[in-house]
Amino acid sequence: MVREDRAIKFPTVFHYLSYHYVNMAYENDHFVDTQKNVWNYSLWNEDAVFQYQRGELCTAYDFFGAHKRIVLGKSGYYFSVWAPHAQKVSLIGEFNGWDAHAHPLYARLDHSGIWEGFIPGLQEGCLYKYHITGVNNVHTVKADPYARMAELRPATASQTIDFNYQWYDRSWMKARKKHNALDAPWNVYELHLGSWMKPNPFDENSFNSYRQMADLLVPYVKEMGFTHVEFMPITEYPYDKSWGYQCTGYFATTSRYGTPEDLMYLIDTLHQNEIGVILDWVPSHFPGDAHGLYMFDGAHTYEYADMRKGYHPDWNSYIFNYKRGEVCSFLLSSAHFWLRYFHVDGLRVDAVNSIIRLDFSRKEGEWEPNEYGNNANIEAIDFIRKLNSMVYSDFPDTQTIAEEASDWPGITLPIDQGGFGFGMKWMMGWMHDTFRYFKTHHHRRSFIQDTFTFSMMYYYDEKFMLPLSHDEVVHGKSPMIYKMQGLEHEKFANLRLLYGYMYTHPGGKLLFMGNEFGQTSEWNESTEVNWHLLEHVSHRKMRDCVKFLSHLYKQEPALYENQFTPDGFEWIETNKRAEGVLAYKRKGKQKKNDLLVVVNTSGNNYTQWGMTVYGKKAWKEIFNSNDIAYWGSGEYNNEKMDIRIIDKKHLKCEIILNIPALSISIFK
Repeated sequence: MVREDRAIKFPTVFHYLSYHYVNMAYENDHFVDTQKNVWNYSLWNEDAVFQYQRGELCTAYDFFGAHKRIVLGKSGYYFSVWAPHAQKVSLIGEFNGWDAHAHPLYARLDHSGIWEGFIPGLQEGCLYKYHITGVNNVHTVKADPYARMAELRPATASQTIDFNYQWYDRSWMKARKKHNALDAPWNVYELHLGSWMKPNPFDENSFNSYRQMADLLVPYVKEMGFTHVEFMPITEYPYDKSWGYQCTGYFATTSRYGTPEDLMYLIDTLHQNEIGVILDWVPSHFPGDAHGLYMFDGAHTYEYADMRKGYHPDWNSYIFNYKRGEVCSFLLSSAHFWLRYFHVDGLRVDAVNSIIRLDFSRKEGEWEPNEYGNNANIEAIDFIRKLNSMVYSDFPDTQTIAEEASDWPGITLPIDQGGFGFGMKWMMGWMHDTFRYFKTHHHRRSFIQDTFTFSMMYYYDEKFMLPLSHDEVVHGKSPMIYKMQGLEHEKFANLRLLYGYMYTHPGGKLLFMGNEFGQTSEWNESTEVNWHLLEHVSHRKMRDCVKFLSHLYKQEPALYENQFTPDGFEWIETNKRAEGVLAYKRKGKQKKNDLLVVVNTSGNNYTQWGMTVYGKKAWKEIFNSNDIAYWGSGEYNNEKMDIRIIDKKHLKCEIILNIPALSISIFK
């Protein structure tokens, strides 16, 4: 009777009461039938289930998936999966010959849709899936949504694993609040791990491992002066050409490059070299692969059932049902998982515009307005706010960065002020206007100068990162060097000018791999970056130019201290349209650190150009993109400058400059 009373107190074991007690043991509030292949054992509690269903459980990975445990002295793995429409769920794998009848899981009696069980004797490294009998007897075989490791594609099974990595990045983690602050330099090198560099450039299926990348990538990034790297998605995905944006494993590192602990080693090495790590994370959509989330238990479980909300016409993928608390808990937990276990410093959240808009890429009649009659996906916006609240509460020394291409207001505004709460937003408008300007021949640029200056009209609406990303150099987009106009030397001069403009414009910076030396082919995920171009002096010196700008950006406080406040920027000259000359100041917290930037977007060289400036009576040229060191002509530089004091009391001076064609110069 004592045990029967306990069974009443813990309803998850009701179905054990018909068994003889001789086959049963008791541990941690659970009756366990030791004669079964699967023991009815649980990690869940009522509070966790409640939070999960409300969309507020940020650590669902502590309960779902495969967890190594010792129960009644037996080592094995506990499994838990959410399949609310299922009639039966069983674990299948190489350990039972993929037999759907050998290891049935138990449904919790709280109607949560959670199935669970403990399998004694199961070892680390076992391949497994869930066999689900769903509504209308529909059978699905699915990978574990919470698996921490997946089988190497094209195979699709999940794999048991137990993390045992020893971190050595304590110094970085202790100080990273300073490195990841919004008044710190953000110079991000975006890369695709599979195509940055290959062990065999002629074999598209050859990849450097995460550990090999630590040896190859880290010294390069450090030498180039980048402050952070951004990895394109490395959560498990089945199709190489999706670049990781069609994700099937939201808690698993892609096995293409090694194990989760190998990735930890790469991140650890980057941190030890004072380089932050941003992960490209995709909570907007997922593919329809048979082993993935789509129709998980024979019904629309993770995606909206109404395909006007649940299907992405552009990407042939499915949209998360942000109205379901369990789905929101899944996504929140994925973000939390990478920040917690992999020590990442930020998440670049993909396709935010598609998340928050009901009419994204849909024609009239293909979408239904919300209850207020507009195009806002209210529950998705609520999810985004929960995400950012969670990140900045639990990991206050990290950042979230929105890839959001519209003019939807408040993306980086604090949540308590009605915003979305992101740390930064990609400045897509700046990128498009900049390309339009530099694609225009310098003879005609005077007619569209507003395209060059317009970004500062709305810059303070958000906290922006300036992206020159992978999306702009893929098939049909042209590499950076061929977006530029003119003869070869003019193309390189224009590109140096563009990069100088980016590094001296307020905001964070992002440069995609290969852009730093003027790659001449569009990016292809199957081939490595055109490293052979560095044999040519023009490309080698282009890289030297970016390297100098990268280090200068970190060294000069005026370029980052006030990068998100109006105190950090001032136009000095915008009225010389015909000549193509513009000038602006970048200002730090101390006046002595102010910088003067002079831009010449025309094809003319100017000598003895007078420019009026305030605040200092001594200036020195610290960078000129026309320097011979960067494959410029080396002419019309400013080794010596004439400076005439006009008003000593107000420190008004006229400086006399040489301004080379298609150049940018920085004075301190």
